[in-house]
Amino acid sequence: MEDQRVIDRINELAHEEHELFQKESGGQATDADRERLSRLQVTLDQCWDLLHQRRARRAAGMDPAQAQVRDEKTVEGYVG
Repeated sequence: MEDQRVIDRINELAHEEHELFQKESGGQATDADRERLSRLQVTLDQCWDLLHQRRARRAAGMDPAQAQVRDEKTVEGYVG
C-alpha cells in the first residue's frame, strides 16, 4: 500500500470520526454509533502506525512495502 493510500484512508476515517463526535455531542449518538467510534479510533491508530512504519523503513533504506498493519493490542498498548 502506498503512503498516499494510507493517508487517504486516514482522512476518510477521520471524517467519519468527526461526524460521530458531532452526533455524540448533540446527544444523538446510538450505542452502535459509539461502538463504531471506538472501532474507528483503533483503525485510525493502526493506519497511523502503518504510515510511521513505512516512513521509518524508507528513512532506514528499507522497503516500505514490508510494513504491516499491527494488531489492536500492539497499537493501543503504546506508552508515550
